[in-house]
Amino acid sequence: MNDYHPLPKDETDTVYPDERDHFSTASNNGADSTHEQAIIYQNSAHSILTTKRVAFALIGLLLISGATRALVNQRDTNALHDYTAATLERTVLTTKAKPGALQQNLRLPTSLRGNTEAVIYARTNGYVSQWHKGIGDYARRGDLLATLDTPEQEQELAQARAEREQIAAQLEFAEKTLNRWDSLAQRESAISPQDLDEKRSLVRRARADLNAADANVKRLGNVESFRNIRAPFDGIITRRSIEIGDYVAQGSKELFAITQTDPLRASIWVPQSFADGLRLNAEVELTLREQQGALEARIERIAGGIDPSTRSRQVDLLLPNPNATLLPGAYAEVNIPVTSGVETLVVPAATLIIRDQFQRIAVVEPDSKISFRNVKIGRDLGRDVEVLEGISTSDTLVVSPPDQLVENELVKTTEWKPAAPAR
Repeated sequence: MNDYHPLPKDETDTVYPDERDHFSTASNNGADSTHEQAIIYQNSAHSILTTKRVAFALIGLLLISGATRALVNQRDTNALHDYTAATLERTVLTTKAKPGALQQNLRLPTSLRGNTEAVIYARTNGYVSQWHKGIGDYARRGDLLATLDTPEQEQELAQARAEREQIAAQLEFAEKTLNRWDSLAQRESAISPQDLDEKRSLVRRARADLNAADANVKRLGNVESFRNIRAPFDGIITRRSIEIGDYVAQGSKELFAITQTDPLRASIWVPQSFADGLRLNAEVELTLREQQGALEARIERIAGGIDPSTRSRQVDLLLPNPNATLLPGAYAEVNIPVTSGVETLVVPAATLIIRDQFQRIAVVEPDSKISFRNVKIGRDLGRDVEVLEGISTSDTLVVSPPDQLVENELVKTTEWKPAAPAR
């Protein structure tokens, strides 16, 4: 007999077919919902990732655009700065200092003038009735230049001559009276010596009056002759300042200017440092721009002292002008050879800056910046000057520096070319 007895199944464990189908359907529905949720989650994560990527891309583009704009702005700013600096950068003329030569030519300016010059004035009052010489005319000494009409003086002269005749008649009568009284005194004693002395006194007085009248007539005659304006020496009329009908008073108005043109004269002022080397009758060269070649002049006079205001010595030159080709008043330059025993540097005078009693020169340093240096000046050579200390031959010097030039200013340089001296 079999002892095995199966236990009775629990009612809960009993699965009916309808319940199995129900559980199967529910399980499938739960799986589908989970799958849909997973798909939705995946789609959401992909969308978020895509959004982040787009955001990061936009941010990157903005950063790149900003950086590019900043670089462009910086480039434009630098270009503008460079352009402004290039525009404002000053250009200066430069030159180099040269060693001073021991033998040099001192070049000094001067003006030609006539050997004798005179301005002619009237010595009496009157009206110009006629002029006989004009500008450019050659006049010899005593030649008539102009004539004045002086009716008042003519009348005064006529009156003086008439008065002289009256005094002469009075003298003649006094002399005859004295002779009669002398005759009577010899025949009769009634004539007293007192009466004779009175008659003799009248004669002497009449003679003195006649002499005074003669002097007055002579004076008025000389004054009347002043109506004729004459040349005081041989020369050329350089100015005429009157016309017919002009009224001129004594010494008040210039009538003519006359100049003797052969020889001509010129004066120069030689600096004190060269004053000891001058010699009378020494030959010097004189040049004019309108004349070809140099002219020979001679030192005629040398001042006996130094002018304390200019520290220079006056020298008068004599220049032959036989053909009157040179004109008085013309500008000229005189070359005087001088010798120096001191080694110096020579720079153009236009490089000097004189301010507050200090002498400086603007120098362009190797970095193209300006520096001002105090210098010690030697001799004045006319267009050039000697510099004893403060610069060297390697320095670049600024010629004619503008007043606006300042220390450490950045500049451009252009080589200065001096003008050729006039021949």
